[in-house]
Amino acid sequence: MPRTPAPDEPEDDLDDLSDTHPPQPVHYAEQALLGALLLEPHRLTDIAGIEPDSFSNYAHGALFAAIRALPAPDPNQHAKDTNWLNAVLTAAREHARGLTASYLHTLVQVCPWPKHASTYARMVETEHARRILRAHAERLALTATDVTLPHPVPTTLAEADALARAVDDIAARFPAHAGSLPRTPAPPSATNSDNDEETVEEERLLLATATSHPADVEQMWWLTTDDFTHPLHAGLWQCLTALARRRAPVDPVTVLWEAQQRGLLASGAEPAELLDLLGAPAGSAEYWGERILQRSVLATAHHVGLRIEAFTDDPATTPYQLILGSRRALADLSAVRARWHHATSPTPTTTRTKTTAPPRAGPPRTTAPPARISR
Repeated sequence: MPRTPAPDEPEDDLDDLSDTHPPQPVHYAEQALLGALLLEPHRLTDIAGIEPDSFSNYAHGALFAAIRALPAPDPNQHAKDTNWLNAVLTAAREHARGLTASYLHTLVQVCPWPKHASTYARMVETEHARRILRAHAERLALTATDVTLPHPVPTTLAEADALARAVDDIAARFPAHAGSLPRTPAPPSATNSDNDEETVEEERLLLATATSHPADVEQMWWLTTDDFTHPLHAGLWQCLTALARRRAPVDPVTVLWEAQQRGLLASGAEPAELLDLLGAPAGSAEYWGERILQRSVLATAHHVGLRIEAFTDDPATTPYQLILGSRRALADLSAVRARWHHATSPTPTTTRTKTTAPPRAGPPRTTAPPARISR
């Protein structure tokens, strides 16, 4: 993407970008569009979907705003003099002082076909959508890793909602058609290192506390093996949930036996070490579970942001592929988000709808008619 010059930067830099930053194709699309509008201002009626900030180059956006703000000249008169072009330049220079008459002449010269103005505009709109999507994805990834946030999950999910709205807005401007998912390779999942002592310790405390209080395990269906960062811990959680579902006895020894049946000891885990791990409960299993799920939500959001950034960085990705790939990535976040909502939502309580006192205790009632007494 070309560097955007400051409003007061000399116009020579607009022509010399290739010296240090080779222009991307969108730069030439912007030039062709502006050249078409300068040559044939009536083509503006064919342009839809773009605004001054749709241009990657600030000076180009200022020039487009000036063209749109001034009434179109009479075609015959426009062919004879440069009065309208001078007015456009004067208006644009109020916001981009580096613009010159020579650059307007360059724009006119580089436009292949003015009648293709609407196509050039669509190219500009496409790249603008790509930049918008990338900015939202970048904010999501950064927010998910911001350790200074007092409420990281709600803040991160709010950024995810903003990203989803941006995707919907782009989808409204680019109708769906037959296509495929982006071919861009997904970035590797960012997992916590085994040396992250806090993460490892919280997973160990959950396993020990859940072993000590197995009744809590079934209530924590919202926690899955994918939420754990350590494979052994994920396997032990699977052992605990399996025992709980079978209503089997749960204690460190039964969990160890289940782990052996599932092949977890083949990874090199020592039985004595597992017994020590499972025998040191502390606090509440639900508390540790929510801590682990919070990390999973943030890690998923971070990875979703990186995935969508990768899509936008690939110039071969079409608008429809951006939409499809982004929605698929956001669906992954929606799944773990739903589990977070169930884990953290307060348990609904039944409220009495009447203000009258409850009926006095008495013998059970029946809706059947009273039995007939035989004499």
